[in-house]
Amino acid sequence: MTPFLETALLGPVRVRAASGGAENALGGAKPRTVLAALLLAEGRVVPDGRLIRALWGERPPARSVAQLHTYASRLRAPLDGAARLERVGRGYRLSAVPGQLVCDHHLFAERTALGGTLLRQGDARRAAAVLRSALDLWQGEALADTTEQLAQEERPWLEEARLTALEDRAEAELATGLPHGLVAELTGLVVRYPLRERFRCLLMTAQCRAGQPAAALLQFHSGRELLADRLGVDPGPLLTRTFQQVLAGELAA
Repeated sequence: MTPFLETALLGPVRVRAASGGAENALGGAKPRTVLAALLLAEGRVVPDGRLIRALWGERPPARSVAQLHTYASRLRAPLDGAARLERVGRGYRLSAVPGQLVCDHHLFAERTALGGTLLRQGDARRAAAVLRSALDLWQGEALADTTEQLAQEERPWLEEARLTALEDRAEAELATGLPHGLVAELTGLVVRYPLRERFRCLLMTAQCRAGQPAAALLQFHSGRELLADRLGVDPGPLLTRTFQQVLAGELAA
């Protein structure tokens, strides 16, 4: 069955007709926040208090419950029957009608899981393709136009999933023999996420396979100094093992 509506959380929050159709109007940040919180709850009841904190933090207005009801009621029209918005006790639940709603964060989770499985099975080429298709779902910062409160609570785990997918995709592409194009990309990722050891290990591997073992050794020493200065720790097992592989010449093309 072809889905009736698509919802997006991996970027600006939106609802639109399936297959790239017209976007349904949601209003401002607050109704988008309510929709995002309900979608992320995966069919569970979200208490009023949780939604109110997502909307206003710890200092809600006097009529916060009434305003919440207003924002929730505004979602029924854009959802257009593809999902049921129910009042359950002192909370709300959003239940997708089977086959009628597709969510980008669900697609992302499915594709990254498949890509990771293919990578572990040694099918690097298919893994890279699937992971690229997963990352293509991102249209900017997740939950981009929701409230700061919801974004602070929910964005970190979504971003962590994106970074893991980037790591898996880079590993898959390295396994297919694409080191040169990855050196520049991974260099940028190491600069942006300097304490994330797997990015540094992947960069060291790409540098070795591109004929730059000296640069890979410099990356290790830079990472070791950074970990000591910022966290007071030594390199972890993965970074240490990659360093030893560089020294042994095991990562050369």
